[in-house]
Amino acid sequence: QVQVVESGGGLVQAGGSLRLSCTASGLTFDDYAMGWFRQAPGKEREGVSCISRSGNYTYYADSVKGRFTISRDNAKNTLYLQMDSLKPEDTAMYYCAAQKAWYGTMSLCARPSSNAYWGQGTQVTVST
Repeated sequence: QVQVVESGGGLVQAGGSLRLSCTASGLTFDDYAMGWFRQAPGKEREGVSCISRSGNYTYYADSVKGRFTISRDNAKNTLYLQMDSLKPEDTAMYYCAAQKAWYGTMSLCARPSSNAYWGQGTQVTVST
């Protein structure tokens, strides 16, 4: 049984930092591209950042480029998102997703397939 669990969200002031983690079990972690997504109330889900199975290729949405850094530790089955210089508009529920690597890293961020595995999300709230 595949489980994807996010952690690390919370309340932070604008300009602050948070580090999200996502641990996946029940799958061969390095067979999967991984990604972070977010959804704010009343808005569509957005692909924030995705990373290839090896970690050699990364993709960032324009809204977070230069502020967020995605990484993964395949030995620990864990995905990370370092979020710096946070803005109130970063406030959202953040989700982690795992997708078989053949689907493609950018494809994951643009349009996750129905076969992707998702976590329950972790809330990030950035105050002014």
